[in-house]
Amino acid sequence: MQVNRLCPINHLNSTTFRGLSQVGTNSQNDKTSIFYINDFHGKSINVERTITASQAFDRQIPPNTDILKLSSGDIQLGEPVDPNRVMVEAQNIMGIMATAMGNHEYDTPDHIKELIPHMGYKLLACNINVNPENPLYDKVQKSYIQEVNGTKYGIIGVTPVDLFSRIKHGKIFDELQVDNIDSTIKDVQQEVDNLKKQGVNRIILLSHVGFGYDQRIARETDGIDIILGGHSHELIPDIKYGVNLFNSKSGEPVVITQAGRDGRYFGVLNIDWDRNGLIKKIQNNVTSTRTFNRNPIVRAWFENIVGKPHVVGVINSAPPPLAHDSIEPSGHANFMCDCIKEELDTDIVLFGSATIRGYFEPGKLDTRWLEDISPFKNKMVIANYSEKEIVDALKVSAASMVSINNKPGIVHVAGLKYAISKGGELVSASYIDKSGKETPIDIKNPRTDKFYKTALTDYYCQGHDGFSMLKKYDQAQKFDFDVTKCIENYFKRHTEPVDIKDDGRIKIVD
Repeated sequence: MQVNRLCPINHLNSTTFRGLSQVGTNSQNDKTSIFYINDFHGKSINVERTITASQAFDRQIPPNTDILKLSSGDIQLGEPVDPNRVMVEAQNIMGIMATAMGNHEYDTPDHIKELIPHMGYKLLACNINVNPENPLYDKVQKSYIQEVNGTKYGIIGVTPVDLFSRIKHGKIFDELQVDNIDSTIKDVQQEVDNLKKQGVNRIILLSHVGFGYDQRIARETDGIDIILGGHSHELIPDIKYGVNLFNSKSGEPVVITQAGRDGRYFGVLNIDWDRNGLIKKIQNNVTSTRTFNRNPIVRAWFENIVGKPHVVGVINSAPPPLAHDSIEPSGHANFMCDCIKEELDTDIVLFGSATIRGYFEPGKLDTRWLEDISPFKNKMVIANYSEKEIVDALKVSAASMVSINNKPGIVHVAGLKYAISKGGELVSASYIDKSGKETPIDIKNPRTDKFYKTALTDYYCQGHDGFSMLKKYDQAQKFDFDVTKCIENYFKRHTEPVDIKDDGRIKIVD
């Protein structure tokens, strides 16, 4: 476990931050340690490890230190209620006090009423307006005051400003409005001002708008001390001025954190405060959950909720997890696409990187690990797309290289090869038929009269994430299963161990 040094703020930028010469103590309450998580995306295996880490954190609390445990959202994922119940219970076990409403906290419109009574933590979002008819009404707060050892902390939440491009639309969302980023910044400042009027001078924002917008909030507001971030899946392991340490409008220090995605990491932020509630020293440690064992008692409890796993096949070899899942070619994704293509017998498969939340490991593959790889449960569909529509989708894929937060991420494929530039341009594309023959596609003048039978998820077939050219759900052939069944059925047809590798079907070029 790497531990970063406790960094004095005035050593970072002593000429810029206001008020740092007023160093004092506040009795027992001048130190705070925050255990934080974000973007676990329903990864229940990693959350078992994080519970072990949380328990270790509890045993190592320094004296005279306030402890906070907070989440920046997207801990849940997908529509099935049982896996989301597991993630709710996991946050309860860890002692999470509050969470921002990430986009995936809205994934269960049919089950929200069922899940909310089990939540032992606050739901926060100051930039949404909820109609009284909505089950979230009066359940989501803008902010609240968390008191620890007599010290008051103001906790604010923000939900994604791009929420409606990240979810499957339903009636529940007709009763909910989300502010844009400029209005969100004003919403945050209003909550800060309200908290300061109540005598609170240590203020934390639980943010699920992405790192780029978090930097704007840090610079364009006054009174926030800490932004615990999410949504863009950044891994921010230390403190660097101009990267995750900024001056507020009045020159006070604001630190931003984020601990990657999919429960691979958690963070511990240690703060020393001065008497005025300004940060004096910071230490930000981000640690891999893989260094902790799965909690066996919790594992048994969770399996009682979601069912015991069974082995579906054997992985002989597999590459390591990606460093940048959204924009890197992936052998793991290639295998998944090939399973879909064989199962549905299509010409092409388009499968978004945002749908993949895990990876294969050598050894026996069981159903729980498999469901952790793609836990969304987005159903498979088949639709016919013209060559031009395919090319337009690949152009959206390519633009992820340079878009904010690398959204929506590259599209993984079967039956295609394509190359994109680091500058976000589609460079070339080819169709690969079932015999392996490669036929180049004229990406400058793609045909509108040539169509391909294409497998994809219902999410992308509804035109989400900027893929408006794929919006053909009403015309699509629909199936009542997701990618996990395609993979399970592949192993039923092919019993030999599988070697997973990147075959170069997607290339990133200069």
